[in-house]
Amino acid sequence: MGRLARTAAAVGGAGVACVAYGTLVERRWYRLRHLPLPGALRRAANTPDGRLRILHVSDVHLVPGQDHRVRFLGSLARLDHDLVVATGDLLGATDAEDLAADALAPLTAGGRPGLVVLGSNDLYGPIPKSPSTYFTRPERRIHGQRLDTDRLTDRLAAYGYRTLHGESLRLETPAGRIGVGGIDDPHLPTTVLPPVAAVTADADDAVLHLGLVHAPYLAALDVLVDAGHDLLLAGHTHGGQVRLPGLGALVANCDLPLQQARGASRYRGRWLHVSPGLGHSRYAPFRFACRPEATLLELSA
Repeated sequence: MGRLARTAAAVGGAGVACVAYGTLVERRWYRLRHLPLPGALRRAANTPDGRLRILHVSDVHLVPGQDHRVRFLGSLARLDHDLVVATGDLLGATDAEDLAADALAPLTAGGRPGLVVLGSNDLYGPIPKSPSTYFTRPERRIHGQRLDTDRLTDRLAAYGYRTLHGESLRLETPAGRIGVGGIDDPHLPTTVLPPVAAVTADADDAVLHLGLVHAPYLAALDVLVDAGHDLLLAGHTHGGQVRLPGLGALVANCDLPLQQARGASRYRGRWLHVSPGLGHSRYAPFRFACRPEATLLELSA
């Protein structure tokens, strides 16, 4: 075998190994990240160490038979968190509404509050498409069967989750009062961003003003910042889903800069946390250099 043939074989073998790793290993290699956010609180929380802890999960994309993902979610119930936030795309298949809500139920055990904003996959089921379109045509938006979203939100409500649709509320947590504003998924072409006043929380005495949106489009983040929120939480990007060492995410699936597609960063002087998510589309079962993740955010003044 000549040198060129050996090189081609080595490259091909490496490619096959990467695909096998991303498909068989990394997409199930869940982790919990602890992430401090200093200066996020307006004042110290009503906890012994003055911190407020938010468990942030997103993009579960749950499909029947994914017991490994359900078990990981259940394991998070043992954490010492004051609030659970799920930033959408909880469903990964039709008829998974009860399954997804039941998987999130342990996280609000003991009366801990939960908040939800929905993603497009909580309204419409997935349809078969080539995984390559995630990179070549990330703006393409084709939706499948209409899902029973009301069933999902009703069951989540029974477990202590409140779903926000372009509105605000005041929420009592063990760490203190929080003012919250939440926006529906701007990735849907039918979504109209709410006026700033609609997502401005009337909670001057709150320890935190929290803005939520599924897809971190800049226009949506601007509405939340203009509404006075101190911390912005989002999902949608899957952290890029495929990242290259030294380069990072290849796509964000929205207009957020690629360097902000995963983790904590600053946006207009506020903390922004974009969850890498726990799942993926059932038609793109692959993650590379971007492990599925839930995050325990530890906020301090």
